[in-house]
Amino acid sequence: MASLVRSLLHIGSGNEHNPLTMSDEHILEEIYSTHVHSDTKFDAQSLFNVAGNIRTRSTHVVENILQGHHGALEHLDIINPHAGFTSPLCTLKQINSEMSCKAPGEEIAYKTTLSILNKLSNYSWVAKGVLTLSAFALEYGEFWFLSQYQSSEPLAKSLGTIKRVPQLTKPQALKKHRSAILELNNLIKAVWQVIDIIIELERLNSHHDIKEVPALAPALEQFPVDVYWVIITVVAIVTQFECLTTDSDKRQDLSQFGQKINIIISKLRKHVSQITIQIDEAEYNKLLKKLFQTPTEIMEVFKVLIFWKNIPKAPIIFDGSSKTLVHIEVLKKKDVFLFISTLDISQEDISILIPIYEHMKKTGSQHKIVWVPIVEEWNDRLKKKFDSLKSKMPWYVLHHFAPIKGIKYIKEELHFKQKPLVVVLSPHGKILHQNAFHMIQVWGVKGFPFSKSKEESMTQELMWVDSLLVDIDIKIKWKEEKSVIIYGGKDKEWIQQFTKYAGALANDAAIKQAKTSIDLFCLESQQPNVVNNFWKKVESLFVTKMHEKTNTVTQQVEKLLSYKNETGWAIVTKGSIVTAVGHGTTVLKTVAEFDKWKDVFINKGFEFAFREHHHKVASTFHLCSHLEIPNVAGKIPDFIECPDCHRTMEVFISYKCCHNGDKVNGEH
Repeated sequence: MASLVRSLLHIGSGNEHNPLTMSDEHILEEIYSTHVHSDTKFDAQSLFNVAGNIRTRSTHVVENILQGHHGALEHLDIINPHAGFTSPLCTLKQINSEMSCKAPGEEIAYKTTLSILNKLSNYSWVAKGVLTLSAFALEYGEFWFLSQYQSSEPLAKSLGTIKRVPQLTKPQALKKHRSAILELNNLIKAVWQVIDIIIELERLNSHHDIKEVPALAPALEQFPVDVYWVIITVVAIVTQFECLTTDSDKRQDLSQFGQKINIIISKLRKHVSQITIQIDEAEYNKLLKKLFQTPTEIMEVFKVLIFWKNIPKAPIIFDGSSKTLVHIEVLKKKDVFLFISTLDISQEDISILIPIYEHMKKTGSQHKIVWVPIVEEWNDRLKKKFDSLKSKMPWYVLHHFAPIKGIKYIKEELHFKQKPLVVVLSPHGKILHQNAFHMIQVWGVKGFPFSKSKEESMTQELMWVDSLLVDIDIKIKWKEEKSVIIYGGKDKEWIQQFTKYAGALANDAAIKQAKTSIDLFCLESQQPNVVNNFWKKVESLFVTKMHEKTNTVTQQVEKLLSYKNETGWAIVTKGSIVTAVGHGTTVLKTVAEFDKWKDVFINKGFEFAFREHHHKVASTFHLCSHLEIPNVAGKIPDFIECPDCHRTMEVFISYKCCHNGDKVNGEH
């Protein structure tokens, strides 16, 4: 209301409003006060079609007259309105009444535009533009229609006289005003283009979600200002046309209006172009999702994911075993492991898949590995790097130096984040596992064929610690009757203390008398690469389990990962089944206080007694757990429950730069 009062004060005070110098923000502030949101139903498309028929024929008549031709118009197409369409004639006459007989000038055009907008307050912005153009078409079309029948039809001659048709259509008048009439005609076509594009944008908006097509939002936001410029330009056109029919020396300068309308058309076309691209992308992503969910042929899925419509005829699959290019048909009816990565993969990443490839080759499996390199823009340096990596791979490699069509799908749906991932596909193109790379890291060949169902069955096993020690040369023999304590940490002094007390515990007379066997294994006694490999496996195991409903194994793995950079930690097992995972502070106190829980041990056994006393000790400490999760390929959950107190953990972002020789890897 305040804005409306301000607008009325401006209009009545004589303050100048030059629309050619007003900012879009200022225009919006003024015109929003004239707009009332309502559910008024109006067939804007039918009215626009009818008015468009009038505009097309009228401007064609003008061009013929200016060129000295009087050709027939029958070849021009007519778009019929929807059945039952009724013209809003009274509203059109009211708009014409506002526009007619106004003196030239931007200030008057501005006031007239606000008056029209106030009259059309209950209509949508698109409808306001359509109604104004239609009101103008009513007058403009009638004028040039009458001009065609001046010499042959008495009624047309009389009506034309009242409408001042002869004053503008006589040869001397046409010659005098030729350039002005042509400018008018071109500007009329331009304002029509604006509304035509806006209607198309509104149609696209009704058929597509802004979340999928975000470019729609800025286009829709611009509608009010664009429609304002259409209306004020039409007002200026009407004034100019009336000046020409009276042969008045006072004229409206339309060049700046024309420049503004052309700028709007350019912006709208750019919006349409961006929106069209995003719509194509959204439709493509829907197609991909459908292909991955419904039975089809793996080869067809591969084609759509990589190329879509531009499938090369030449062979584009490099066979690492024969070192030759082969046709894509080699994937037909095969189970496929899509190994997706950037060119910044390490030899270690490649080596993880070598045993899998050798296993498939040895067993004659129908599974095939295909490396799909993700490169945004190829150049000679990257091609050289690609050739070097390709030479190290015995499996299939995509040999195609163009952007992958499905890159957005790979990033958003498969959660590719620079780190390698392995997508497992059935011969029918169905995704059996979105990313089995972590599963391969943890279990190796034991996890073959790396389906989600296989992973779920393996991660439910309580013997998860065994998978972390596969590549570590230790002399632990997992026996059901034997207990094992695996420990490590960042503090050498803590390790010394724990080794001392744990050793004393293992050799205690009560332990020996009960014939309980306890083996100790210190991870930190291994080489650094072995330790790093251990924690990579822990991270990978956590990634495979973090989306599961919380259970004992999930909590144990989460606890262990949270202790990665702590002073110390320990895992206690019965055979290869983990019975407890503890922080260095609590496990050291537990083993050091064996005398306090010795009686429980004698009566109920080592694992029960250790777990019970450790729980008592842990309850007296308020440790702050934290997890450092690398930016892995895969979806990270928004919230993770603390493995100790079960509260939702706070989320922090850290940046780590690791230097290894001349190679620098940034992890975020």
